Amino acid sequence: MTVNKPSSSQQRAVSRRRSASLAGCAATVLLTVSACGGGTAGTTDKDGFAQAPQKDGALTVWVDATRMDAAKLYQKLHPEVKLDIVSYDGNANGSNYLQTKVQLFNRTGKGWPDVVFSSQNNEVSWAVDAGFAAPLNKGLVDSATLGQFAKGANDVCTVDGTVYCLRNDLSQAVLWYNAPLLKQFGYTVPTTWEEYQQLGQKVAKEHPGFLVGDAGDSFTPEIYLWASKCGANDITGPKSVTVNTTSEACTRMAKLLDVLIKNRSMSISGVFSTDFGKNQADKVLLMPGPAWFGGAVFRDTLKTPAKQIAAAPLPQWQGDGSPSTGNVGGGTWLLSQHSTHIKAATDFLKWVTTDNAYQGEKAPGYPAYAPAAEAWLKGQNASGYFASDLSALKDASSQVWPKWGSGQFSQEAIWAATVKPGITQGKSIVSMLPAWQNSITKYAQSNGYKVSQ
Repeated sequence: MTVNKPSSSQQRAVSRRRSASLAGCAATVLLTVSACGGGTAGTTDKDGFAQAPQKDGALTVWVDATRMDAAKLYQKLHPEVKLDIVSYDGNANGSNYLQTKVQLFNRTGKGWPDVVFSSQNNEVSWAVDAGFAAPLNKGLVDSATLGQFAKGANDVCTVDGTVYCLRNDLSQAVLWYNAPLLKQFGYTVPTTWEEYQQLGQKVAKEHPGFLVGDAGDSFTPEIYLWASKCGANDITGPKSVTVNTTSEACTRMAKLLDVLIKNRSMSISGVFSTDFGKNQADKVLLMPGPAWFGGAVFRDTLKTPAKQIAAAPLPQWQGDGSPSTGNVGGGTWLLSQHSTHIKAATDFLKWVTTDNAYQGEKAPGYPAYAPAAEAWLKGQNASGYFASDLSALKDASSQVWPKWGSGQFSQEAIWAATVKPGITQGKSIVSMLPAWQNSITKYAQSNGYKVSQ
């Protein structure tokens, strides 16, 4: 994960934007006081930012469908707190819904949620400059709490040493597999990508219709290419990125995927598609995927029976040195600088990211907060659903390759627009790597990034 640190020129630019914002506040009587920070009448400089006048009223929390249960549980356990829970898409697949809405709220001077969940890890790339995300390590969240998040978990939230969001869960990729089916077929869990490809070729011949993976989702590159150390998304500065999709690290994985897609041992339907659920749900032998696949995909979506699914470390390339894996989502929680309920918002933020009542016992994914992760693992292992313990998840949590950054542009949106249609049309991924690079470059440049190759 990459820590995006602003340059001195960017810091001056932020200062200029802040000055311009203050001038705009003085000139535009339609804006409310809370829309303008720093020196505006009625605000108070505290905890590292200019806070709007505080008042009673409902705490507005934006969540996606998956995190709706978290908000409802908080409301149940804290009946004295008034919550206005709003469901939105969580910025899934890089929809930019939150950013678009914040831009609108900044213009109209009202509407900001107090706390918001995003399924994306790149929100601070715009939310800090937009004056939306509040700094958390300047007084709102104590250092003892922050220090218990998994190493590197909040790197995507940190700008120049200031933490602007808290990571919800880690989405490190592992190799999920159907243990009794693997045993029935006489296969062993592959430990290298070479063995993985060979197994996929054997499955295609010996058990046609069964699958060793899926390449039909927009997050496919985050599972496979990221784990292969493909340098498609190396954020090297606040507004700079290095893109190289045709290196050996990229082409080796693309070739592997092409072989398995061609022999149909790898699906291109997408694990949440109707087609996959109807025709392939009971055909999964192996499935590389993030930590949340265990519950969200196998148990809840595909309805795989208990005592079948297990997790192993993701395969590694032979002779490739240190183990590496990818990451799919994980999500972040942000607190608005415009909140008029800072105390209540902070209490909710800390609870939803650290408390065992949700993270340890109810969360669908591996918590970013280490003590909750321990409780979560114990709960998963004791649930009776999985065929073996999930210790592979803990090991993988420290193996996410750090050179796939969290830029302002969405890799999922790029892949969905550029590569996924070609896969559907029968094109090889290898043949589309140059087009993928060109698309990443254009998306990055349109967001003000300097691109190196």
